[in-house]
Amino acid sequence: MLVVGNEILQKAHRERYGVGAFNFVNFEMLNAIFEAANEASSPLFIQASEGAIKYMGMDMVVGMAKTMANRYPHIPVALHLDHGTTFESCQKAIEAGFTSVMIDASHHPFEENLELTSKVVAFAHNAGVSVEAELGRLMGIEDNISVDEKDAVLVNPKEAEIFVRESKVDYLAPAIGTSHGAFKFKGEPKLDFERLQEVKRLTNIPLVLHGASAIPNDVRESFLKTGGDLKGSKGVPFEFLQEAIAGGINKVNTDTDLRIAFIAEVRRVGNEDKTQFDLRKFFAPGMQAIKKVVFERMHLLGSANKIG
Repeated sequence: MLVVGNEILQKAHRERYGVGAFNFVNFEMLNAIFEAANEASSPLFIQASEGAIKYMGMDMVVGMAKTMANRYPHIPVALHLDHGTTFESCQKAIEAGFTSVMIDASHHPFEENLELTSKVVAFAHNAGVSVEAELGRLMGIEDNISVDEKDAVLVNPKEAEIFVRESKVDYLAPAIGTSHGAFKFKGEPKLDFERLQEVKRLTNIPLVLHGASAIPNDVRESFLKTGGDLKGSKGVPFEFLQEAIAGGINKVNTDTDLRIAFIAEVRRVGNEDKTQFDLRKFFAPGMQAIKKVVFERMHLLGSANKIG
């Protein structure tokens, strides 16, 4: 059933585990995510970006989410707007039926971010909806980055404390060294776990890890074997995800892994049978690939068997 996002994350915050937040752009992705949650007995976030909403239509995004939530009424699920860029975008999502929204003003100066986030929080809380915000710039930490450069792009824990207190935001995405997409790190993967722990200590709210796709070896190999090219991509290692959860992360965003797993299967079917044009023959294996990724991720994050 659809619930307010904070209902899911406050439990994860108290019990120190992570909840997967999975993006979707069509029925196949959404169905696979719910099937995995059902088998893992896990709460979850389903996420739609502004681009996904433009692609599917707001009515379709919300309609499919509600239909799937009703199909699995025992699963606590939040419908989340991922990276809302304006107050109006968040407002439309809330009015359409989203139970959680993110206002991403992290590219603005601190005061502007705080002002816009506070405006969204006031509107959302009046409607009974939870809000996520972001501090810092999402980009990988390179091996040779200086302390000053790191402080310029990663979250400032003292600012996070002020931001959370004044905005009354429900959960915060602190930049600690990840980046979006498949190409996160130029050298060895690095995340600033000490900074994360300090943010958790000072804010004491659920925290969110963006850019958390791991590109598991089996997913990578399937994609490469069928003719794909990931150009030396590096995801976030599984042990980093678990260390991040130990340091205070409670919501873990995942999108890229799902796309790669799905497309690998679509390409495999096309390669194996050049005469095939039944979409179901392509999409059914893709759904199973996404389901496997989501199921395994729920166990890794600690949300499996957390319903009830």
